[in-house]
Amino acid sequence: MPGDATLVFIAISGIFAFSFYAVLVAGQLSLGQAGFAAIAAFGSATLAPAPSQVGDVPALLIAVAIGMSMGVLASIVLGLPTMHLRGVFLAIATLGFAEAVRILIINMESLGGAQGMPVPKVVTPAIAWVFLLLVAYWFWRQGPSRYGRALAAIREDELAARAMGIDVGRHRLQVFVTSGALAGLYGVLWAYFVRLIAPEDFSFTTAIDGLVTAVVGGSTLFVGPILGSIFLTLVPDLQRAIGIDAGWIRPFLASLLLLLVILFLPGGLASLVPRRVRMPAVTGTDLGSEAAGLETRQHPADGEPVVRLRGLSKDYGGVHAVRGVDLEVTGGEILGLIGPNGAGKTTLVNMISGLVRGTSGTVEVLGIRPGRTAVHRVAAAGVSRTFQQSRLFPRLSALENTLVGSHVLTRPTFVRRMLWLPSARRDEQRALQHAARCLRRVGLADKAAVPAKALSYGDQRRLEIARALAADPSLLILDEPAAGMNHVEAAGLSDLIGALGRDGLTILLIEHNVAMVMRTCSRIVVLNFGEVIATGSPEEVAANSEVVEAYLGSAEPEGEPR
Repeated sequence: MPGDATLVFIAISGIFAFSFYAVLVAGQLSLGQAGFAAIAAFGSATLAPAPSQVGDVPALLIAVAIGMSMGVLASIVLGLPTMHLRGVFLAIATLGFAEAVRILIINMESLGGAQGMPVPKVVTPAIAWVFLLLVAYWFWRQGPSRYGRALAAIREDELAARAMGIDVGRHRLQVFVTSGALAGLYGVLWAYFVRLIAPEDFSFTTAIDGLVTAVVGGSTLFVGPILGSIFLTLVPDLQRAIGIDAGWIRPFLASLLLLLVILFLPGGLASLVPRRVRMPAVTGTDLGSEAAGLETRQHPADGEPVVRLRGLSKDYGGVHAVRGVDLEVTGGEILGLIGPNGAGKTTLVNMISGLVRGTSGTVEVLGIRPGRTAVHRVAAAGVSRTFQQSRLFPRLSALENTLVGSHVLTRPTFVRRMLWLPSARRDEQRALQHAARCLRRVGLADKAAVPAKALSYGDQRRLEIARALAADPSLLILDEPAAGMNHVEAAGLSDLIGALGRDGLTILLIEHNVAMVMRTCSRIVVLNFGEVIATGSPEEVAANSEVVEAYLGSAEPEGEPR
């Protein structure tokens, strides 16, 4: 049986791993947690009242409050200037912060310098495990919430998350602050257990140990850090049990495990735990947010302006991707946008949806100015879209992908889930019902539990449409949704788009399948070299000689262009 010290180390190592898990679930790689822990450990030992005995909970709680507060403040100070960094750049910046903190403490004689500072022992196995279970409870309740789904979406595809209405910057800072608080908790518990804290307790090696524990345990399920901590903390005991005392075994094994997990088990040990995705029973396919019991939005009436473009242009150096486009899209219209490859179609819709800012001209969509407005606010206003290259959240199920699409309609549930309030369950059930209707509408109800990456290409394209529909958009932008589909699938998609248009949805369709566009759209705009060369009904466009010469071709006006 593990001794008391081993039990404490498992618990506090798990808490430290959770500080890495907090940012990994949002796709961030931070190595500043050792610095936050050092600030919390030395700060609480200096400022908190001295405990009277082992197990002095009131004194420890004061120290924990001080340490976690200092961890939060440090994470905000570091997070605000570094949140625009990604991947290895964020890791290097945060690692530099942690090393700067360690060196600063070494040179502060008031904190004991390199020799460290004595701290009374207070933490017992029971205390350590209570804190670990509280942290695990936090992440257990976070996962299925609206907030937890947003973090998972950011981890999988940040651009797609923005297009679904998720404020990526705010969420990234929030998880950074959570990481700082947990690292602060770890620092306090470490200080009040080991009796003597030194700067070397919070070195680069400490940060790597915490990261390895989180990665080996897994960042896709809340039990991952606990599994990783149990496994790696018991390695020395296993060494002694089999008569191996070499100190290099543990770091060697940890490094080997990290390599094996990255190569063969990217989800860590937690990925071995089966995940259940329950498709709620629904009837009908009415997608209206009011029918689903969600927040409602006022959609433009038929003929009311939805999109206004005036002289809109986009230049990339000497390349004019879009030049002086004037265009108006009205409520209830299905507008087709066609043209040769490189004509500027995707650039144009990227400006309409706010992903790209125009060089000149104006764009107004649903009363806001994309390009001057954050992408998530454009989505919240009622603009939803698919992408030319499918941008699903690959490790999330079809149902979870669609739930992310409803982010702009649903209310936050995390805090209410923490308190087990019935309203949180009702709101989550409404969101599930709405997502299920969207999947049923595109014919994917039987594949709700399938991860997006496991779907066929045609199903992935349909899932993107379901996710976009889940936002109850006033303007739906479809960027080559039939790409890769056969004729039967494309015909079914055309029927779906037509049905959505008849329901009053305004649709902007980019597509190379000219026959599908002619059959589906009420009006067509043709781009060539970034300029509008024709606009009108399908019949008028098909008869336009300039369009035939530039795009349709005299022999194949009804077929797929070569």
